[in-house]
Order: sequence, then structure tokens, then C-alpha cells
Amino acid sequence: MHHVNRRSFLQHALQGASLGVAVAALPRLAVAAPAIDKRFVVIIQRGGMDGLAAVPAYGDPAFDSARAGIATPPPGTADGAIALDSMFGLHPALTEFATLYGENALLPIHAVCVAYHGRSHFEAQNVLENGSAVPYLLKSGWLNRSLSTLPAADHDVGIAIAQTMPVIMRGDAAVTSWYPSVLPQPNTDTIARIAAMYAADPKLDAALARARSAHEMATDTDPGSQFASLMTAAGSFLVNPDGPRIAMIESTGWDTHAAQAANYGALARNLRELNRGVAYLRAALGPVWNRTVVLIMTEFGRTVAMNGTQGTDHGTGGAAFLLGGAVAGGRVLADWPGLKPNDLLEGRDLRPTTDLRAVMKGVLVEHLGVPDAHVERVVFPDSAEIKPVRGLVRT
Repeated sequence: MHHVNRRSFLQHALQGASLGVAVAALPRLAVAAPAIDKRFVVIIQRGGMDGLAAVPAYGDPAFDSARAGIATPPPGTADGAIALDSMFGLHPALTEFATLYGENALLPIHAVCVAYHGRSHFEAQNVLENGSAVPYLLKSGWLNRSLSTLPAADHDVGIAIAQTMPVIMRGDAAVTSWYPSVLPQPNTDTIARIAAMYAADPKLDAALARARSAHEMATDTDPGSQFASLMTAAGSFLVNPDGPRIAMIESTGWDTHAAQAANYGALARNLRELNRGVAYLRAALGPVWNRTVVLIMTEFGRTVAMNGTQGTDHGTGGAAFLLGGAVAGGRVLADWPGLKPNDLLEGRDLRPTTDLRAVMKGVLVEHLGVPDAHVERVVFPDSAEIKPVRGLVRT
């Protein structure tokens, strides 16, 4: 007989779809809803999204020349930008974003960056997630550290929709993770035997119960897109009265070194998937959408000028988004540095004028009610000079 170590089996199974459909055969886990009623979703675009493509500054007199070969056409032209105001627009793929902007539920944030200004994906992503100005300085993530002051709940308040626990969610606060499994699902008898075996171990028994609960909350839908499916699952977790209140989701493939301007290239495809995913998240959240803030961010921007392969290389300043029914949107937040050659950082990058931590701080304080002192001392411990942006959410 082939024997499986029970802890190894559980760890492997929890990385899948919470032990699959067979887990539903276990008794329902009774948990109390968290005391907070707000929702917060963080989406990390891994690879470095081109903020000047997603939110083109077509009103800048230097935009067309600075972006020769990859400039988004102006509003009113074929494949042109969707106008937001006289300066900024949206990539034509972001139609759902445009709808949200019209509902005052979208706040694009431009010329933004993490404190790290290097060009390493690994270091920039680590800074983005650990919340400091130095790669690998902190082992835990800023989102996890923010959870310790939230009202206590009888289960995990945070969930990562990811194959492995990302840095941003690591730390002392109890969180969980979920990702759809590609493994065959165990049968009912196998699950019953595992449950009986784990009953003698309080930690394993609780972990299995949490896995089963997560499986029940995840909506079984196939919107025809992996990212849209993950966003639907996140919405089903957050809308559940007994579910988490904070979710983190990963989006990959934003490192567009070639063929960036192509209508069906990687950038346009990813923006369409992002747009679609936001629509599915909103639909899954239903009335909870009005109490939700979504932060979409990436580790760095791209170079302003096109490279030799009709793409862009790793840059500095970029764009982020806040959206959701609780966002005070309908405007663009930007201290615009300009795109003339003398305005660029190192002669090649959009010069950042807003530290992303200022946005993160503002959301944590105003939306989730994390105390200012905790944000300054614990969540972002080396950022006293970075003041939170106020007025990001509706009062």
C-alpha cells in the first residue's frame, strides 16, 4: 500500500481547489462574520505595466513625440483613447474602467512609483509587497501587518488568490490562500477517511475545515478567462457573510518588451482581461461593491520611448488605479511631471511624483480604519516622510 504523509497531503491539497468537490461532503464549518463590513481587494500586475499606455497623457504637448511608434491615438480617432479630461484618457480596451469613471468610482493615479527606483522585477516586487524602501528588508507584507488592528473574527479575514502565499500577505496575522486545482478530485470515501485521521490533530482538523469552507465560498464559474475566473472567485469569497473581507489577486504578463502597440499583442490582451476581470468582480460582489475599494498596482512603469523591438523596457514612474463603489473617483490624481526630454528621469523614464505608500496609507486609514500610528510604525515603518493621501474614499 502506498502511504502518504498526512501533513504533506494536506499542504498539497490546500494549494488546489481546497480539496475539490469532495470536501463538500464534510460537515459545514460554522464561523462568525468579521466585525468589519468594508472590502478591500489588491491586484498586483507582475511585470511592470506601462502606465502611459493604460492612462495615456494625450494632452501633454510632448506625448506623441515622446511615444513615437507606441502612442495611443487621441480620442475620436480609430483605436483612440477614451477621454477622461483634457489631459488624460484610458486605453481603448478599458471600457469598464471608463464606465466606472463616469460613475465616480474610478480614480486613476499617475506618475506613481514604489520607493525603489531600480529595474529588477524581483527587487521592485518585493518592495511593492513588503512596504519598505529596501528590497528584502522585511519578511512580512504590509497588507498582513495592517490586519492586526482590525476587529477580531473567528476565521481568516484575508485571502490570497494565488498558487503560493505572496509576500504581501505573509506575516503574523492569520490569512489563507486559494487557487483552482488541476488535480483529480478525491472521492467522498477518501475525504471521509482523511477527516477521521485529522480529527485527532487540532491544527490539521482546523486547516481541513477551513479548506472545505473556502471551497464552498468559491463560485464554480467559467467566464472563459483565467483572470476573470479568479476575480469571480474573489468576489464570491468577499460577498459571503462568513467569508474574508480582504483579498489579493495576481495578474501576470505585463513585461512588454516587444510589439507593445499591437491591437492583439500582450499589452492590449492583458488590458482587455483586466477590464473583463473588473466587470466580473463587480458582478460577483453585488451590493457589497458599494463598500469595496480595489487597488491595482504594478512594481514599476516602462520607459517613455519605444525600444528597438517596438516595445518598452523597465522604467520608473507609472500608473495605478483605485476603483470600487467606495472610491471617491471621477478624477485623475496626478502631480504631472511632463514628458519633454528634460522632464524625464535619467532621460528615459516618467518621473514619479507620488509614492505608492501614500495611496496605500490613505486607503488603510480612511477605508479600513487602521489607526494612523499603526500605519506609520508597523505597516510602513520607514516612511515617516510619506504622508497619506486623503479623500480617496467616499465618506
